[in-house]
Formats: sequence, C-alpha cells, structure tokens
Amino acid sequence: MKILMINSVCGIRSTGRICTDLAIKLEEQGHEVKIAYGRENVPAQFERFAVRIGSDWDVTCHGLKTRLWDGMGLGSKSATKKFIEWVKEYNPDVIHLHNIHGYYINIPVLFDYLQTCGKTVIWTLHDCWSFTGHCMYFDFEGCDKWKTGCGSCPQRNVYPKLIGPDRSAKNFRLKQELITGIPNMHIVTPSKWLKDLAEQSYLKEYPIDVINNGVDTDVFKPTESDILERLCIKDKKVILGVAAVWDRRKGLADFVELSKLIDESYKIVLVGLSREQITELPGSIIGIERTDSVAELVELYSAARVFVNATYEDNYPTTNLEAIACGTPVITYNTGGSPESANIYGMTLQEKSAGAILEALGHIDKLKHFQRDISNAESIEEYVDIYKKIL
Repeated sequence: MKILMINSVCGIRSTGRICTDLAIKLEEQGHEVKIAYGRENVPAQFERFAVRIGSDWDVTCHGLKTRLWDGMGLGSKSATKKFIEWVKEYNPDVIHLHNIHGYYINIPVLFDYLQTCGKTVIWTLHDCWSFTGHCMYFDFEGCDKWKTGCGSCPQRNVYPKLIGPDRSAKNFRLKQELITGIPNMHIVTPSKWLKDLAEQSYLKEYPIDVINNGVDTDVFKPTESDILERLCIKDKKVILGVAAVWDRRKGLADFVELSKLIDESYKIVLVGLSREQITELPGSIIGIERTDSVAELVELYSAARVFVNATYEDNYPTTNLEAIACGTPVITYNTGGSPESANIYGMTLQEKSAGAILEALGHIDKLKHFQRDISNAESIEEYVDIYKKIL
C-alpha cells in the first residue's frame, strides 16, 4: 500500500511521533509511506518520510488570518492547491489525516479534493477541533455550543487565539458542510471519551473506532542516567510534568501551588516551558524548555518518582504512556481520556487541586502496575487492519 499521512508536524511532539512510529512499522511491513506536514523542523532520521506543505511564510500569514478573522484552516490556499497536485501525482491508496489545524493547510481545498478523489480516508482525531467552530477542547469552560452550532465563543483567548470578530458559528457551518458526506471515510479516536463526543457530533455518520495510542517501548523503557546529578537534585524525589505547551489547560498554576505544599524531600521538574514562564517560576520548581530529544525525556521519566498530569482538557495523552513505559506511576485528573491510560499504573483524582495531588503522593507506593501492552505495535496492527478492511 501507498499511505499518505497529513499532520501539523513530523517526528516531534506527540502527534508527530505517532505518525513517524506508524510510518516506520508500516515501512518494515513493505508499505510506502509519506508524511505531509506544515511546520517546524523534521529530525534527520525521519526526512525520508517528510513532505512539506507550504513554507514558514505561509504559516505566518495563516496564523495572522486566524488571529484577526478567526480563519483557522482558511489560509494557505495556494500552498494547499500545490500540495493537492503533488498528492495526485503520488497517488496514495490511503490518506490518513491527523491534526489538520495549526496554520498550514486550507480545509476547503483539502476537503473538496477528498470529496471526489475516491481514496480511502482515515482521520485520527487528537482533539475536538474537527467538530467545533473554534476550539480544540471545551471542558474547561463547560461549553456545549458545539452541539447546536457554536457562536459567541467563550474561548477567544486560547488557541487559536482571536482578536478579531467571532465567526465560530460560520466556521461550524462550513466545517459541517465540508467534512460530512465524504465517501469511504473512517474516524479513529485514541480514547473512548473522544469517541463518545464524536458520536454526538456531525461526525456520527462515519464509522468510529477506538485505537489507543501506543509508544515505542524499545525507546521508552526504564533507563539509568545521571540526569538528577546534572540537575543538582540527586537526593530529591522528583515530581515530573511534561507538556508541549503549558497553557491554562495543563495545570501550571496547580504545580506552582503544589510547590508551596510539598516538603524539601520533593522537587518539581516541568518540561516544555517557555523562557518567560521559566523566569516566573518559584525557586522550588525547575523549569526546562521544550525538548525534542527523546533520550532526554526517557532519562527524566525514568528518574522521576511520579509523573503528574494536572490536565484540565485532554484526549489520550501519550505522556502518561511514556512515563508508565519508563516504570513511573502517573497521577492525573479525571479529565477527558487521561484516566483511560493512567489506570494502567497510576491514580485518577476526582478533585482537581494541588491539595488532592499532595494527598495522592502519599499513596504512590501502594499502586499496582496492571500489565497491558502499551507498545505501538498493537495500535499499528489495528490501523493496518482498518486500511485493509476499507480497501
């Protein structure tokens, strides 16, 4: 089979690594794979898969259009037309969509092609953007306008940020028109939670399967290192947090509050912060900028006493799986699909607060590790089965 994946990034962060992990395994089985991506650099080992859509300038212009006119998915028109011409030449058997938001692809052009191309289309949803008029998640606001058509969006100030007029109702209608009625499309969600939501949306016309994310357990595994010595916290019990972006939904404020409650035997280490966020941290928290070094993440996961995912909105976070694969238990809030992975080796907290995390720290030693295959090999086989079944 010839398989084309489309995602905002390639080989970095959770969705980018999901794509390249899948590509490597598919290639080993004799399939041909390309990953079309929109932004940022691609690690050298994945360049053979990578096909760039547009340029940095296209991303900048698309981002500006999003900020001023609520136009996520409505920029990059010329870049997308050029990309579609390349797709026609490549002529894949399967087109596998992942994150199509991120200022890099024009959805009217993309879906006009998908409506008539006759290709098998798989779409793995990594959030809720596909069926809302603006946002990726709505749990934080407790908003259910996505069920009735959006409008007067309460999340103008979170990704994708908006300073111009609200057109979430118009965006909703456009997405519904573009995304429905595509022949031979199949939806995949990594969590039961997201499947339940998708089945309440206009995506309900499509078959929807759950395929849990997996991780490369040949890479993410308990690993000895001197990372704590390098951080000068050799004798501390590390509470680790990792996020691609530390916005309000990732619970940064709860970690700051937790730092005031823990005793000196603990140290909080947060990965993925901006330089500005790091300068604002209390001295009791070590902040590390975003890293695309998987080896560094493995060292941190392995050295941590516990991984805390204080997320207020999430799908099926691979960070939970990465920590568990490295032998580290997880504490997470009862948010989205996060408990579905954390329950393998960890705790789910009903109360979302630093106090609840503090109390949970006292029960870490009692946690049991339920044996379940979290390697990506199983999820890859499930994807291959879907490809073959639909073809």
